[in-house]
Amino acid sequence: MSTTTSGIPTTTRGLDGLVARDARLRLVHTGAAWTEGPVWLPREQALRWSDIPNDRILQWSWQTGETHVHRTRVEFTNGRCLDRNGDVVQCSHGRRRVERERADGTVESLADEYHGTRFNSPNDVVVKDDGSVWFTDPPYGIVEAREGHAGWREYGDHWVFRVDGVTGEVRPVVLDVEEPNGLAFSPDESILYVADSSSVRRPAGVGNHHIRAYDVVDGIRCKNSRVFAVIENGFSDGIRVDREGNVWSSSAGGVEVFAPDGTHLGGIDTPELVGNLCFGGPDGSELFIAASTSILRIQTLTTDARPAL
Repeated sequence: MSTTTSGIPTTTRGLDGLVARDARLRLVHTGAAWTEGPVWLPREQALRWSDIPNDRILQWSWQTGETHVHRTRVEFTNGRCLDRNGDVVQCSHGRRRVERERADGTVESLADEYHGTRFNSPNDVVVKDDGSVWFTDPPYGIVEAREGHAGWREYGDHWVFRVDGVTGEVRPVVLDVEEPNGLAFSPDESILYVADSSSVRRPAGVGNHHIRAYDVVDGIRCKNSRVFAVIENGFSDGIRVDREGNVWSSSAGGVEVFAPDGTHLGGIDTPELVGNLCFGGPDGSELFIAASTSILRIQTLTTDARPAL
């Protein structure tokens, strides 16, 4: 099905019961260098995201439809989410850390090293219901000139880490992904999904472009690693899980959606490559899409597995 609203071609493939047949892509903002890390802020009724190469954070108001610069010189922030208190937890490529921005604007470090070695460049993050912070640590902020500062892999690999919400203890929880990128929990937090985007800087046919799944044991350990789904068009970057347990993934051509058993349900085509996405809006059913230079949105018939408070 193809239609156009406000000059944006809208094509949905499948997704019956997830996206209405008359749903349209709408433009939220354009003019960025590379959009990433969208998160919906219920208290402000606003969307916040990063324009990484321009080293700034932008915010769009649902009420006014206007976008303003939230902060500049932010050290190349990337993925973000909300903690259980509604504060923003985000990844900083430049500071090589995971940090929290509180409602009063104070920014504090949550973790910046593991056993005395710095992280590579934390990329995406989720907060579990127990308050623990889980994040991926690929190399992009230390190898891509426009996304951070030149550096080296101090612990010699790319892992997924967990920060204990009480003690602050940092431990690696996933070690078998080449370059972990986006991550998300299933609705009951029994499964962790991790995108592997190791093909992003390699010749065609080299590297991974799949999503892996792990059983979460005792809320801490990740077991039974397996390939959950393969992204045929490009690679998976940011991912989200809806209330039915479906996995929504970014790709080179838009958004691809997979059932909990890994079956490909369909997708949403976009004019630009997609880096990340999130659910939001007043009732949580709006899908916001970080598509290269733009932020797009489309009405869905579902919500995030763990709606923002």
